[in-house]
Amino acid sequence: MLAECDPKGGTLRAGFLEEQFTAGFGLYHLAAAARVGSEALAHAVASHLWSIDEAGHRRVLPGLTDPAQAASLERTWPALSDIFHVLAHEAGHDVFVDAGRLTFTSGRLHTTLTPAPLIQQADLVLLVTRNTKAALALTSHIIGPLRAELDDAGTGASALALLVIERENVRGGRGYTTHQIADALEVPVLAALPWDAPVADYLIDGGSPPRGYARSDLLRHARTAAEQLAAHAQRRRIQQEFPAPANEQVTGVLRRLQSRTTGGRRG
Repeated sequence: MLAECDPKGGTLRAGFLEEQFTAGFGLYHLAAAARVGSEALAHAVASHLWSIDEAGHRRVLPGLTDPAQAASLERTWPALSDIFHVLAHEAGHDVFVDAGRLTFTSGRLHTTLTPAPLIQQADLVLLVTRNTKAALALTSHIIGPLRAELDDAGTGASALALLVIERENVRGGRGYTTHQIADALEVPVLAALPWDAPVADYLIDGGSPPRGYARSDLLRHARTAAEQLAAHAQRRRIQQEFPAPANEQVTGVLRRLQSRTTGGRRG
């Protein structure tokens, strides 16, 4: 499931999905349901998910049509975050949230221009950046405040990772490798996608798919990346639920207890 939660507006409605539904469908209408209660909001989310395949396995929550609508959602984000967690943890969905460009004020996420609760409570927070010098310079300024935000109000700075768009040809010596980026920014790179303008344009604007679309490098890498991200989020969720022992002494005690239990069973 993909939820377009960028307060500055979504692009699926007028782009890839080519106006398959009206403005009466999507994220904006969840605010009224949230004021009624969590059950009403859950029903509203279910009724505003749009299937993009015949089997209904892939769904999207279309975003805002006007940035002025964002203020009405400020009190909706926390409850919507809870629903996304239920969909992911109990219903088994992979939930991807497009939070848009991050906006900070006084070192904290802006509560109107950014869906802060969705970011704070996410199993994985993925910053998307290109492998160019200019893009990485901008990304480096975001990492510090975002780490602090996740530590202070979220699930911890370990939720933060990078997805790299390989805009420049690394083999040609112009772009940075994922290892160089991870080392320089001190953030793990979980996946990388190749630059493929025709396929990317189709996914943004819709229309007719380019030749070789289904076999394109971008889609192939995107499928692999989605699997890697879901697996990483699952591992981190388990680590959050079952944290490691606080110190080596505790670890030693647990190992001895396990050894005794195993020995008793054998006897």
